[in-house]
Amino acid sequence: MRLDADWRALLRPGDWLVVCAGFALCVYSALGFWTGGAPDGIIVRAAGKVVAEADLSRARKIEVAGPLGTTLIEIEPGRARVASDPGPRQYCVRQGWLSRAGAVAICAPNQVSLTLTGRGSDYDSLNY
Repeated sequence: MRLDADWRALLRPGDWLVVCAGFALCVYSALGFWTGGAPDGIIVRAAGKVVAEADLSRARKIEVAGPLGTTLIEIEPGRARVASDPGPRQYCVRQGWLSRAGAVAICAPNQVSLTLTGRGSDYDSLNY
């Protein structure tokens, strides 16, 4: 018997049904898992206290006062970012746009943080 024999001839109609059902399950699972984690709002903290909560339905800007100066947070539908910060290294600004629930930008020198909230958060209090 040859190793490169036509293996498709050995499959029966029920086998094809199982293969198609498995493929459909893979596609359904991939689409379901990748759509989770969409953010619906933000929480802005300064010195550990919540100073602003907003939804991500419309564009706006929020200014937050910190010990070093003002941090500017920019919101667009479905995403948010720290647009400017008076901190010396600009790590939170370099993070760019945050678009997944549970994503966090922390401006440590100015004691300001931005957290995206949502139903399918990637992080929780135990693994963050």
